[in-house]
Amino acid sequence: MTQAGSQPIRIAGMTGRALIVVLVVLAIAVALPLVLSTYQIGLATEMLIFGMLAMSIDILAGFAGRTSLGHGAIFGVSGYVVVYASSQAGLPWAAAFALGMIAATAVAAIFALLAVRTSGVYFLLLTLALGMIVWGICLRWTQVTGGENGIRGDVRPAFLVPHRSFYWAVLAATTIVSYAMWRFVRSPFGLTLLGIRDSESRMKSLGYNVPLHLFVGFAVSGFFAGIAGALYAMFNDFVSPSTVALEQSVEGVLMMIAGGVGTLFGGFVGAAAILTLENVVSSYTERWQTVLGLTFIVIMICAPAGIIGTLRAILVSRFRSSSHLAEPRFELRNRKDTS
Repeated sequence: MTQAGSQPIRIAGMTGRALIVVLVVLAIAVALPLVLSTYQIGLATEMLIFGMLAMSIDILAGFAGRTSLGHGAIFGVSGYVVVYASSQAGLPWAAAFALGMIAATAVAAIFALLAVRTSGVYFLLLTLALGMIVWGICLRWTQVTGGENGIRGDVRPAFLVPHRSFYWAVLAATTIVSYAMWRFVRSPFGLTLLGIRDSESRMKSLGYNVPLHLFVGFAVSGFFAGIAGALYAMFNDFVSPSTVALEQSVEGVLMMIAGGVGTLFGGFVGAAAILTLENVVSSYTERWQTVLGLTFIVIMICAPAGIIGTLRAILVSRFRSSSHLAEPRFELRNRKDTS
């Protein structure tokens, strides 16, 4: 054991200060339904779900250097399986939820097999094409997916029907999944993905199997996206081809970029910012998409590192400047003491 004050307290790789911030944020999140309206609780629930989707995309984009436009399809496949298994097959909600996660992971594995040997714009376009194939299947396979009409069903169990109860359940799931993602990207495997992002050729020369690491990273990312999709199916009680459409992937990517690529938790900030802007602006004008696009352009110009990335850079620069200003006073005091 170390003496008190010798170094900051660390719990599972987290400093005591960071742990306090996390606990305060969780306490506020838990108390939110007590002061929000039913509509606002639903919006907050949606922010948690899409924040999870943005984080799953960030595992690839921010830590492996591969931006996917197919995660919306993975997200939607999980939703389709959950609603179909619950409403059509009559399975319990827990079994339907598990099947949704398994289906999403399987689809992510298929995507990964086809895409891991590409990079850059080729990876982006290939995942886009794979997502469009899934969208076409959901649109045309009317016997199973319902086609354009989609599938509707009561997925939630009775104890999760109240909006507050479901919000707290989603918050608990989001907390667990977020911690799992954080541990994953900070693990030796996650550091290997960072090495692949920075220099793929160097990692190959060091003996790492780059395609295998990218395959596992893609599958794990898809697994987390599947959890978000299953929760969204329970939240919406409805799925349609729009659930797997390209717009879902694009929105998830925009949330990730707005929050900060490579920050992981920036996905929640981006989801909160974009969904809030969508709901507020759309209540005043039908041209809310134009306002959203202009806002995103401003973010890219003024804060290219995203909201979290920019705040982190500001804090680091201030800390360094304060340390630099404090150093001469320390030297002068020492000189005075020696004289």
